[in-house]
Amino acid sequence: MRKVLMSTGAVLFALVVLSAQEKDYQPTCKMCPGTYVPNSEIQAYVKRAIANKLTDQQVRQVDIGKANVAIAVVHRGKINDPQANVAEHDLVSEVYHVIDGSGTLVLGPDLVGKERRPANETTVRMLNGPGNNSKAIRNGVAYDLKQGDAVIIPAGTGHQFTKIDDHITYLMVRVDPDKVTPHKTEADSKADLLTDGRNTAGGGAGAAPNSRSPGRGNGR
Repeated sequence: MRKVLMSTGAVLFALVVLSAQEKDYQPTCKMCPGTYVPNSEIQAYVKRAIANKLTDQQVRQVDIGKANVAIAVVHRGKINDPQANVAEHDLVSEVYHVIDGSGTLVLGPDLVGKERRPANETTVRMLNGPGNNSKAIRNGVAYDLKQGDAVIIPAGTGHQFTKIDDHITYLMVRVDPDKVTPHKTEADSKADLLTDGRNTAGGGAGAAPNSRSPGRGNGR
């Protein structure tokens, strides 16, 4: 009896493997082109951030089928504040890759004193979707970031820079599976870089809650 059960189990396992191998998978983004962003364009955003005291600037936002994916450039100046504001995004996850500078970033999902971000705020509408600010992160974990480091911040996880030694500049990849933020093409980016960025950037002097972005093609 035991041999029969073992044989039956082996046959079922083989059928499952065969079925998985024979499944006709299709691309989740059919006939979609790749997207290239040259370093010269990224550096143009960095230069504008420093000149106009901007923080968060979206470079691209593309549809990859089941999600939108964005590339942004973020530049932050020197701070030393353990009570600094905490940010959290409900639907958009983020990946940081530090280009230059260093700082201390605290991460954690348990937020203290949450306050809803206004729906008409530039960052909510154009960069990272709905979310909250908070006063602190309970049991947050601090990471000392430096050039070359990378960080993954899932949607719903609070993030807080408590110290930046002089400055920190990082490339950000945003993953937006609910497609709540607008697309930004190469043409949109070129048009944006012809402006001072104050209507499209988040934070610093770039925060402009009620203004519309120039050159937004297929925004939503």
